[in-house]
Order: sequence, then structure tokens, then C-alpha cells
Amino acid sequence: MSTSNRKPAQPKEAPTEPFKRAVVGAMRAIAGKSELDVTFANDRPALLGDRARLPELPRKMTKADAAILRGHSDSMALRLSCHNDGVHRRLLPEGQTARAVYDAIEQARCESIGARRMDGVASNLTAMLEDKYHRGNFDQVTEVADAPIEEALAMMVRERLTGAPPPAAAQRLVDLWRPFIETKAGASLDDLQSRIDDQRAFARVVRDLLVKLDMAEEADADSESNEQDEEQNSQSESEEQESGEKEEQTSTEESESSSAEESEAETEDGMADAEDGPTDDEMSEDDMPDTDESDSTPRPPPPSRPEKPVSDYKVFSTKHDETIGAEDLCDGEELTRLRAYLDKQINHLSGVVARLANRLQRRLMAQQNRAWEFDLEEGALDPARLTRIIIDPYQPLSFKREKDTNFRDTVVTLLIDNSGSMRGRPISVAATCADILARTLERCGVKTEILGFTTRAWKGGQSREFWLQSGKPNMPGRLNDLRHIIYKAADAPWRRARKNLGLMMREGLLKENIDGEALDWAHKRLLARPEQRKILMMISDGAPVDDSTLSVNPGNYLEKHLRFVIDEIENRSPVELIAIGIGHDVTRYYRRAVTIVDAEELGGAMTEKLAELFDDNGPGDKRRAA
Repeated sequence: MSTSNRKPAQPKEAPTEPFKRAVVGAMRAIAGKSELDVTFANDRPALLGDRARLPELPRKMTKADAAILRGHSDSMALRLSCHNDGVHRRLLPEGQTARAVYDAIEQARCESIGARRMDGVASNLTAMLEDKYHRGNFDQVTEVADAPIEEALAMMVRERLTGAPPPAAAQRLVDLWRPFIETKAGASLDDLQSRIDDQRAFARVVRDLLVKLDMAEEADADSESNEQDEEQNSQSESEEQESGEKEEQTSTEESESSSAEESEAETEDGMADAEDGPTDDEMSEDDMPDTDESDSTPRPPPPSRPEKPVSDYKVFSTKHDETIGAEDLCDGEELTRLRAYLDKQINHLSGVVARLANRLQRRLMAQQNRAWEFDLEEGALDPARLTRIIIDPYQPLSFKREKDTNFRDTVVTLLIDNSGSMRGRPISVAATCADILARTLERCGVKTEILGFTTRAWKGGQSREFWLQSGKPNMPGRLNDLRHIIYKAADAPWRRARKNLGLMMREGLLKENIDGEALDWAHKRLLARPEQRKILMMISDGAPVDDSTLSVNPGNYLEKHLRFVIDEIENRSPVELIAIGIGHDVTRYYRRAVTIVDAEELGGAMTEKLAELFDDNGPGDKRRAA
């Protein structure tokens, strides 16, 4: 056949594209959302609002790959279809571990609904869960301390609701926790079966289960009855409103009489205020007390200022904590190699972030443009107006003077979460964005500091060993060795610190994250800076987690301290704090925050947030807006 009639070359469609379109169509149908935005990426699956990210398929797709992808798709679609976020939030317990269990069981409920109704969905979900627990090495756990209780409970709830046994990779995980859970909360697990279709009733049973497992207080459970009373009150109010519409004339008369009563009550209140005494502005000369009487009468003490809140957070030992420069953690040759690896990982992303950074640079430079005052009697001679003297020698000389710009001396700190959950794409993108923004801000005369935070070891390290040797005292506080890393100091030029960011690619660096102390550390470094304006940007993908600390303290111990530090910075510090969450809702912690689904959106979010801050006049505007 002749090839002369072939159309111009077009990009050939990948073999997996038809399958992806079928998955997206099925996902939208199950979720009941025709406008659901679905993307595929080599990153962790995530669902945020009406945006979903599914794992990318290999070019040579197997049946197992297809089933796993469909499992992720069905899991997210069922969450959208069977889950009410408002009900979920109203019954959310306190404490990080309790919330993790509560979320995991709710996800198991949504997936079980689909599995009971559709055999194909059940098969897909089983494949997805088997892959999930196999990748997490849960089939190798031997101790309860290494087995997350929320995962075990989710599998036990799934077993109760669907009758399907846990996946083989999760069997050992469930076996470790089953005796404890069945003994304390087996009856609550049995109650879930009849309430699977009622999210509110199901959640109340879960709250009762948490109380039995000592993860929630009885007071938390009491709030459920209050929430139910509020719903009944709102329902009765709506019924009264409907009856009121039918009796419009009667309601009008009642409203008039109630208005009259309110006005009468206001009058009486006003008279009562008058009896209490006139205000300072209304007090006449005759009402002013005599000097002798005022001297003889003791004055009431001035109202005391509210005391600064104090946190009950404590640290068992700081002996093994370290604050260290990136260049001190590994030699220069390895840093160079890691930097080259980082550049290779996100080479295609650099151009996009660079364009965004250039846009930010133009906005900053526009604020620093010079302005002049002309026709002054003193200053620098204005050569542009010398022609007037040539034309008319009697004209006076004209001088000019440069105006001061409104752009104040500024320092920006980028604090990057170096926890294990950031491994892979998120940490690569975070390092690249920090690199490009630091270079951009340096061109604009804005000093930039890049910091990271993690721990020196998993599950406690030497601090935990010291605690064990001390007899395991109760409530020891933070029980791990901190590692705070300085990738680029504010006064260091970008060209010297550039390769330090490659350290984030080092295997074994990313461990636990204790956000509260890291935020406090970065904040104190900023306060010591001489610049007029100080901006702190936190980049994280989750709540603070340290297994060693949380195993011997309340479940919300680290989260409570993080909220305390954020409150101190946002309400009592000149530092302007913003946060960006990668696949994690940080708006419940920070007043000024944004959440993104895909790590590749980080560059745009960082530049946009910085641009918004620089467009403001500073902390004064921030506090007035708050």
C-alpha cells in the first residue's frame, strides 16, 4: 500500500489510554460526579474534594496492575458516593491516633458498601489492599508496636461487614491486634453490621468503640447526644417555620408583639445602665468626685492582663538533638552526586517553576522601581532640564531627589518537612521549588533561608534508650532525637548552598516529623534576624508523627503542641506564617494556608502565596484582616 496518502505524523496513543478512559468513566459513574477531575501520576494516590490522582500504569500492563488501579478508583469513588464530610467532621474525635482509626474505619465502611453490592468492585478492592499491605511490608511485622492499630481495625471492620477475610499481606497485622480488640470492643464491632448504611449511627458506634479502646474520653462521646439534640431542634424549627408560613397573619402579629417586647427590654436595659452610672464621656463637672474624697477612697486595682498561655509540652532529653548544616551530614562529593540525581529527577519541572518564579520576580521588581521628585531647589542636578537654562539663562537650576521605595528589607524562611511520608516525588519537587525560589528572591534582594526537620532515628533512638534506663517514667514528653538541618542560611549566597539541597535525596535521611518544635526553631531563627519583614513558609504533607512519643503520651500530644506554636506565631509574633499542605489539609491548623493534591502544584502554590504576601503591606495588614 502506498504511504503517500497518510496524514501528517500524529503522536501515537499509549496502549493504556483506552483503559484509563474506561476507568475514569466508571469512577465518575460510581461517584455520581460527571465533572470529577481525574489525573494519573507516578505518585501516591490521593483524593481531595472533586480532584483525584490515580497511580500511573506501566506500558506493559498486567491483569494485576489493572485490578490494583481499578481498586484505587473504586475506593475513591465509593468515598465520594457514600460519605458525608459534614457528618464525619461533627463526630471527629480528639487525638491523632483516634482520628486515624476513625478515618480508617469510615473508609472501610464506604468500601464495604460497594463490595457487598458489586462482586467486581469487591475483587478490585481486594487486589488493591493486597498490594497496599504487601508494599508496606505488613506481612513481616512481629510486634504490636510496629503494627498500626488503625489498619488492623479497618481490616477487622471489613471482615465483619463483608465476610471477606483480611488480605494475606495483612493477616499477621490483624492477628497481632485481634485478641486485644475482640476482648475490649468485640461487641461494638458486631453492632456495625446493622448500621452500615447510616453514616451517623455507624460513626456513633465507632466513637463507642474508641472509648472502649481507651482512645477517646467519655466526654467526647457525650457530645454526640448534644449534636443529636441540635439536629432535633433544627428539625423542629423547620417544622415550626412551615406551620408559620401557613399562619402568616398570626406570625406577623407575634413578630410585632415580640418587637415591642424587645424594644421595651432595650429601654429597660438602657435605664439599668443609666442607674449604674454615667460613662466618662457623659459625666458632667458636677458629677466629678472631689479631690479629697477621691484620695480617701481606695481605688480598685487595674484590670490584670491575661497571662500568656503556657504549654504542657515537655522534652525528656535534648542531649542527642542536633542542628546541623547539610554539608556536615555528608561529604562534598556525595552532595554533588545527589544534586545531579535531583536535577535528573525533576528536569521537566524546572522550566515550569522557573517561569512562575520569573513572574514573581517581575512583581517584586515592580515594587522596587525607582521614583524621583523633580523641580526641587536642592538635590542632584537634573540634566534633562538643562535645556531651559540654555534657552533662558535667567531660569534657575533644577534639581531632583530619589524617593524612598515602599519595599522593605525582607527575609523568607522555607521550612520543609523531611519525614518519611515525603519520600519520592514530594521531596524532589519541594527541593527543586525551594532551590528556584531562593535564587529568584536573591535576585530581588530578599534573603532566603531553607531549613528541614526530621529525627535522627526511627522509634526513639538514644532518647528512648535513656528513658528505658531511667525506669520508664510516666508521661515523659517528646521521646526522640531531633535533627534540624540548615540547607541554606539566610546570609549564604545561593550558588554556595545550591548542592546542599541534594541531601534530601539521600537514602535514610527522611524519618519522623515533630512539626511543633521545628516550627518554633525556625521562628526563633527569624526573630534574631535584623530585617524589617519576616516571612515563614511551612511545607508539609501531614500532621506531626513520632511513634516513640505517641506510644507513651496522649494521642494528640504532638498535634496539641503544634497548634500552640502556631497560635503563638499567628497572634503574638511579627513573623508572617503561611503553610502549604501536599495531599493533607493544613487549613485546620494554619490561618493562612493552602492544600494541593499533586506535588507538582507546589511551585505555583509557593509563588502565588509569596506574591500575595509581598502585595500586602506587611504584618499590620495581616492582623487587620484576621
